[in-house]
Amino acid sequence: MSLSAIDWTILVPAFVAGLLVIATHVPLGTQVLARGIVFIDLAIAQIAGCGVLLADQLGFEPEGIAVQIAALVAALGGALLLTWTERVWPDVQEAVIGVVFILAATGSVLLLASNVHGSEHLRDLLVGQILWVSARSLVWAALIYAGILALWFGARERIGRIGFYLLFALAVTISVQLVGVYLVPPLATRRMHRGRLAAAWGLGVAGYAAGLVVSTALDLPTGPTIVWVLVVLASVWYATSPSSQRQVEAAS
Repeated sequence: MSLSAIDWTILVPAFVAGLLVIATHVPLGTQVLARGIVFIDLAIAQIAGCGVLLADQLGFEPEGIAVQIAALVAALGGALLLTWTERVWPDVQEAVIGVVFILAATGSVLLLASNVHGSEHLRDLLVGQILWVSARSLVWAALIYAGILALWFGARERIGRIGFYLLFALAVTISVQLVGVYLVPPLATRRMHRGRLAAAWGLGVAGYAAGLVVSTALDLPTGPTIVWVLVVLASVWYATSPSSQRQVEAAS
């Protein structure tokens, strides 16, 4: 498919969905890196996905409020669990997060074992349907994300560990509904001291935009293509950024 044949009425809402996800996951992601719990986003996203699948198994409408509540309750429960494990077993928190992710992932498979459309549901859960995101979903996501960002930048010193986990769980729940489990922007800016947020936001925006165009032009699955483009851009940035070059020179 040529670029001239791209349907921008589909790509623009999908790109806006990516912008919304980037807006929240980049600043919260810096805290994830600072805590050394880099897989928490995937773990909570997968738990939220289990909530979605459970609501689907119980017969609730896919776009209904019950599914949103199920995803949120599952994610909040996972966040509170990880808050407790961080306090009790701080030295193995990353391993605990890995175990939780595996349990949630295999739980999703078990929930879909008797569903004739199980593989399709699982694929949609993992990579999302970003090309078919609705304007209504974008509006609600924007309002919730705005509240999350206001709390994070205005009160992050006061909300504490539990507040961080709960905010992160809420952000991930909305993200899963928009773009699936795996479309979380990577951060290649962890060693930057100045302009770190701006650089990470810029990488995320470029990755989503390029991924959407490449997937449409080459007729590839959108979610996985965006993931690969994000990682490629982040790797190039990390390899060519001045901070990384200084570290190589210091080590040689």
